Amino acid sequence: MFRRVVRASKFRHVFGQALKNDQCYDDIRVSRVTWDSSFCAVNPKFVAIIIEASGGGAFLVLPLLKTGRIDKAYPTVCGHTGPVLDIDWCPHNDHVIASGSEDCTVMVWQIPENGLVTPLAEPVVVLEGHSKRVGIVTWHPTARNVLMSAGCDNLIIIWNVGTGEAMIQLEDMHPDVIFSACWSRNGGLICTACKDKKIRVIDPRKEKIVAEKDKAHDGARPMRAIFLADGNIFTTGFSRMSERQLALWNPKSMEEPISVHELDTSNGVLLPFYDADTNVVYLCGKGDSSIRYFEITDEAPFVHYLNTFSSKEPQRGMGYMPKRGLDVNKCEIARFYKLHERKCEPIIMTVPRKSDLFQDDLYPDTAGPDCAIEAEDWFDGKNGEPILISLKNGYVPGKNRDLKVNTSPELLREVKSLRDLVTLQDRRIAKLEDQISKVAI
Repeated sequence: MFRRVVRASKFRHVFGQALKNDQCYDDIRVSRVTWDSSFCAVNPKFVAIIIEASGGGAFLVLPLLKTGRIDKAYPTVCGHTGPVLDIDWCPHNDHVIASGSEDCTVMVWQIPENGLVTPLAEPVVVLEGHSKRVGIVTWHPTARNVLMSAGCDNLIIIWNVGTGEAMIQLEDMHPDVIFSACWSRNGGLICTACKDKKIRVIDPRKEKIVAEKDKAHDGARPMRAIFLADGNIFTTGFSRMSERQLALWNPKSMEEPISVHELDTSNGVLLPFYDADTNVVYLCGKGDSSIRYFEITDEAPFVHYLNTFSSKEPQRGMGYMPKRGLDVNKCEIARFYKLHERKCEPIIMTVPRKSDLFQDDLYPDTAGPDCAIEAEDWFDGKNGEPILISLKNGYVPGKNRDLKVNTSPELLREVKSLRDLVTLQDRRIAKLEDQISKVAI
């Protein structure tokens, strides 16, 4: 357990508060799908929630200010033919969202400036390449139009959304279901947690595993793994005795964890949300009624327990607001959107301060909405660090840009004919190798 030692930290007295009923989103039928995703995605303009839908999969997209009771006839994003399992807002365009579904497809949607007026059934682009349901979708943090998806076919695909192509397919790396996949801060690496109890660090462009750890957590229940700003990896999982654990790893030396802690014996999967600017990790357990937060530092024990926000109702899922969507005048350092069975409740975390001045120690420059590099540059091997912005005068959203997808019929035909040619050549090579082996015998 954590030693309760009084330690100086500006986040020790973080104050969590659930907003009043009139500031919640009420009468929403939150999805009942048995999948361990957060079911909610938030950005400075919209909150998106995966909901129960007859005859396919759907999710709600609500402007942040549209609180109160949501009409049953409110338009949804409803193009999938199976339940939606995961959604993720594009970090470089607040009107673009990706969704993965049981229908084996990934779809990318453009949300109108003021939200939906009619149901949205036509995505900007449909990404087809998985043979089983797609449970994870996550955008590249610094490159425009690069999207990663992971499916129950144990396959990771990295897409160029601007052309609708599957550029990289990471096959034969995971023998079982992928529980989580996360980009590093500059998007040069990804780390994954798999049902085979291994944590893997992968260089996707070289298509090779650069580090892995077997039995990062001994328990059979799902793990989660995320990259921290310094390149270390933070994981949550279960011990052999089904106690929930968290651990910190150095990917350059993964024999032993830097730090490992046991929390409790609850069976809900811990979803980690990370603030790269302040090095605070928030843990939200599915089915829990609390949010725990920890500060990660360079001094032992490296992961320092800060506090717990508790409420009465268990959470079905959780959305986490990017830093640029917070109210700096109220010293708000995090905002969560907690899903109940029938509503979404915002929870704000603030650090009490007497001064009304801008608190620059709470708000170092944070990742802004501009991308550092284009998709083509990233696929060519370049990396780009996040472009930082100051929140001193608050965040002012930029002009809405439409997502352009260049999938002309001629281009797609050319791609298909090239792929067919490659397949034909592969078959010929295999046939020749077979003949050679028979001659050798």
